[in-house]
Amino acid sequence: MNDIIKSIENEQLKAEIPEFRVGDTVRVHALIKEGNRERIQIFEGTVLKRQGGGNRETFTVRKTSNGVGVEKTWPLHSPHVKGIDVIRFGKARRAKLYYLRDRVGKAAKVKERVK
Repeated sequence: MNDIIKSIENEQLKAEIPEFRVGDTVRVHALIKEGNRERIQIFEGTVLKRQGGGNRETFTVRKTSNGVGVEKTWPLHSPHVKGIDVIRFGKARRAKLYYLRDRVGKAAKVKERVK
């Protein structure tokens, strides 16, 4: 039974996912349905965490909008996530950047990773 579930989940994985890590600044293209219309909305912010694996993997992005912190969590392989663009590579020494929630302004920045 376990092999059947794994094979179904492997069929649902996306083929092209950009390589991004915690601390990177990404632009997520999300599909929004309003009534009978569909549009793509862009959400740009810093990746706070990635968790899970395989088909169940999720990532959380945080941005500041009008002085208020907004966080959204998406399944990585969801059909509602149309694309992910990596804007900046951030240097993070932790797996989860929850400490950014308490910081404001320049203190909430993540240093850029030099390749």
